Amino acid sequence: MHPLSLSLAATALLCGVSLSGAGLLALGDKRLKPLLFAMVAFAAGALIAASLFHLLPEAFDQAGPTVAGLTVVAGFVSFFFLERLLHWRHCHKGHCDAHPYTALSLAGGAIHNFVDGVIIAGAFLVNVHTGITATLVILAHALPQELGDFAILVHGGYPYRKALLFNLLSSASSLLGAVTCYFGLVEHLQLVPYLMAFAAGNFLYVGSSDLVPELHKQVGLRKALIAMALFLLAVAVVAGIGEISGGHHY
Repeated sequence: MHPLSLSLAATALLCGVSLSGAGLLALGDKRLKPLLFAMVAFAAGALIAASLFHLLPEAFDQAGPTVAGLTVVAGFVSFFFLERLLHWRHCHKGHCDAHPYTALSLAGGAIHNFVDGVIIAGAFLVNVHTGITATLVILAHALPQELGDFAILVHGGYPYRKALLFNLLSSASSLLGAVTCYFGLVEHLQLVPYLMAFAAGNFLYVGSSDLVPELHKQVGLRKALIAMALFLLAVAVVAGIGEISGGHHY
């Protein structure tokens, strides 16, 4: 098969993973709502761990610590100002249909998925084996991330179906990344580490500034311990996937 066809098939599979939250709907509203707090705790750990164990090592290795570090700061600060803008435009009257961090989560996820699409296409341009390896590694870390993203959107105020739709649209940026890589970015793959560092800054902001404070709203020692356990579980899962893949996509 043609490398572009293989890349599009792989990224379409990645988009399918974004619908994994649909399986949770079978639990019903009464069972799902109590789980959202737990899933948000898991999502916070997954976002922060993905930044520290997946995106940052690649960016630092390829772009250098100073430039990559500055790009991470740029990603963090840009989301700070974007959230302030969203608060000002949509929440200045004291009411929001959805929390601003949901938009930040979608934006950060879209950047990350775009990078994944670029990496998958670039890997298939090397050879089929490399492409399949890259796809499997990315799928492995995508499942917990997409479940967490779904939880973030629902917890932030989105109806279930709308959360699934927006999560799918965010994931679809991987298709754009694959096409962009094949038709032009393949000659400028040196830009990918900067996109990864920027996305790392986005994820660090959403995880630490938005999701962790949400966990503090739940009072009681039992819930605090559950949240910490799930946060650490997410870190262990993402870090474990990084170790299995050798710390690199391909």
